[in-house]
Amino acid sequence: MTGKLLNAETRAAEGIVRVLKEAGIDMVFGIAGGNMGRVYDALYDHQDTIRSVLVRHEQLASVMAEVYGRLTGKPGVAIGQGIFMLANGLLGTLEAHLGSSPMLLLTDFSDVSPFSKHSPYQSGSGDYGGADTRTALDGVTKQTFVVTEPVEAVMATQLAIKHALSGERGPVGVLYHSRVFKEPIDPGKRPFLYATKAYLPKRMPADPHDVAAAAKVLLAATRPVIIAGNGVRIAGAYAELQALAELIAAPAATTASGKGTFAETHSLALGVCGTFGQATANAVIGEADVVLAIGSRLGPADTANENPALIDPTRQTLLQVDVEPKNASWAFPCEVAIIGDAGLAIGQLADAISAIGVPSAELLAARKGAVEAAREKHGFFSDPGYTSDEVPVMPQRLFAEILRATAPDALFTCDAGENRLFMTHYFQTKAPGTLLMPGIGAMGYAVPAALAGKLVFPRRQVIAVTGDGGFSMAINGLMTARDEKIPIVTVVLNNSALGWVKHGQGNRPIASTFADMDFAAIARAIGCRGIRVERVEQIGPALREALGGAEPTVVDVVTSSRPSFRDVTSPLAGG
Repeated sequence: MTGKLLNAETRAAEGIVRVLKEAGIDMVFGIAGGNMGRVYDALYDHQDTIRSVLVRHEQLASVMAEVYGRLTGKPGVAIGQGIFMLANGLLGTLEAHLGSSPMLLLTDFSDVSPFSKHSPYQSGSGDYGGADTRTALDGVTKQTFVVTEPVEAVMATQLAIKHALSGERGPVGVLYHSRVFKEPIDPGKRPFLYATKAYLPKRMPADPHDVAAAAKVLLAATRPVIIAGNGVRIAGAYAELQALAELIAAPAATTASGKGTFAETHSLALGVCGTFGQATANAVIGEADVVLAIGSRLGPADTANENPALIDPTRQTLLQVDVEPKNASWAFPCEVAIIGDAGLAIGQLADAISAIGVPSAELLAARKGAVEAAREKHGFFSDPGYTSDEVPVMPQRLFAEILRATAPDALFTCDAGENRLFMTHYFQTKAPGTLLMPGIGAMGYAVPAALAGKLVFPRRQVIAVTGDGGFSMAINGLMTARDEKIPIVTVVLNNSALGWVKHGQGNRPIASTFADMDFAAIARAIGCRGIRVERVEQIGPALREALGGAEPTVVDVVTSSRPSFRDVTSPLAGG
């Protein structure tokens, strides 16, 4: 039996907030404006259970909501006025849409009913003289609900949560008409509103027949390999992935977006595969006879532009695990598709293998030895830059120092540009669940992602690693960090350039360099701590000071512009 949501006459805004509370959502991100101020008024009475995080720009709200959803499995909520969410709040929405993070974008039409047809100021209703918010959101969400009645506002919020969490997760928009907030909801009138719990979808196991078929293929393999994608993170299936790899001694690579789902210090780790991945990963995958892809569509960047030397279904048997049926056999035909939640499906697969009989101890040892030999041959996380004393600082040396200074469970967030490619290739994750990367490669991601990460995991070290270009786009995140008392550490690779752009331009550089900027001084002016690093011997002390403090800190590192994206591009990606 399911109880009623409301027992007395209630305003729609209060009903919306109760739905969020019942869904276990404990924080929201945004800026009050327009009719969404009514929702904030309702949030005022629920501050003991839902934290309202004020940002200085809607872009930060959307990224923070996306990361909250990715890390918690509950929809992250971005709230703001419609026309400005449309203008500024779509970065995180796009991340959620393409990265399968559950998220709600709650906003309004600012239509000023009953004047909706007369081009009211800031209207997004789609009428003449205004913007069409729904059409815009339809292109970047799983679903967009338009609400015109008070009772529908509450119902649509419940259904939005259901959509965000069902199947392949993603963002859902809810657009509230101004009429929604005028009259209260009568709980005695139909349609009735019921408790939110009944709308929350359950994790679905995979078909046992598909699991059994995949288990047989894996046990018959000579050289099986696993490729883990972001879907493993969405499912929180880190332990299950490691257990499966160890059960059959299958080496495990990740896609770039899946980096951080399998510890790269593990004896079976291959690192990231594909265009900017490790040579070890690409070599071992290319030599495999069975490839098990989990939570990845195997896109062009993951397969070095579909190079058959890496993935080739005419000589390899492909297996896929994915929550979305369309994703299986998307880029390549697979022999067996296992459709279901990654955590449940991997566990089922491990159980099926155990029931049939795990490989012999001799075979397991031989596979582990082969991984060790491949890592030695291809220089797994081995680069002269890790020990370089060069000035300006080499990115590889900076990463080595960061790893030395941070805890095993520290959470790192990446930005976009060349610095992200260097993180992908050179930064060796020490534990699963310790790195987040922007799926669409948009600059300005690392800082708001770190803010959300620290809110979700307040006792862990959280470090944003960004280039100076990306940091410039999100520098107002330091204001939120200061105001909301979120002690993240931001490490800026400051080479006074858009590195990827500049290096791509060759000897014809244009609009790709900056004047030298002291970001540490800017951080101090904002009210945060700022530390400038210009030499290698300053890195360790600066990081220890930053990590040991209780205030947001920027470590501004002057880095070399000599390394290039070409240095980390696989030869397989050409031609």
